[in-house]
Amino acid sequence: MKLLALESSAKAASCAVLADGEVLASAWQAAGLTHSRTLLPMAEAMLQNSGLTVQDMDAIAVAAGPGSFTGLRIGAAAAKGLAWAAEKPCVPVSTLEAMAWPLAHLEGNIVCAMDARRQQIYNAVFLAEGGTLVRLREDRAVSLEEAAADLAGLDGPMFIVGDGARLCFDFLQEKGVPCHLAPGHLRLQSAVGVGLAAWRRWPEGAVSAQELVPVYLRLSQAERERLERGQNAPDFS
Repeated sequence: MKLLALESSAKAASCAVLADGEVLASAWQAAGLTHSRTLLPMAEAMLQNSGLTVQDMDAIAVAAGPGSFTGLRIGAAAAKGLAWAAEKPCVPVSTLEAMAWPLAHLEGNIVCAMDARRQQIYNAVFLAEGGTLVRLREDRAVSLEEAAADLAGLDGPMFIVGDGARLCFDFLQEKGVPCHLAPGHLRLQSAVGVGLAAWRRWPEGAVSAQELVPVYLRLSQAERERLERGQNAPDFS
């Protein structure tokens, strides 16, 4: 089976094509441009240069969250549009799980960390064994303090990955928790990881374009500020 995978959950944007779990092509960039300008053109160029089309794909995979609210919406909208037009299913995957798969060749704990601001991270933990992953912690939004207290109890080597890896690594070092930063070329989110995660979810994890929705894990800043002011959500009914 062939998958077109999209990733736009944080600063980097990327796309990839995988066939039966093997990478055929990929494109990645973190130039600071908005994903709404780069994601689809990058995917279209990658497919064209590979002699492929969306119709050749069995499904469209996408990082569904957590992550940047805007980035997740852009990725979901792109996946929906491509899938709808080509009449293909979508395979939404956890952004955090997708971050762990490129490090599945290691032996130890893979700590996935995305910077969620306010001294918080989006976090999940996986045990890498023999090229596969076992989930140890569900996707969560936690403070660095809470994460450090929890992670201190893990046995075995610990590798930190994600756009919040440096933040998490520095905090754990301060707390005396031994850990390692993932190599720079494997540290940030990529569509290759999305494709690897989606391939393992196929076909049970497939949904229609209409059913695909982002997973935010927490309220947006605007919603938090409204609640802090004691205001209810607007009623448009």
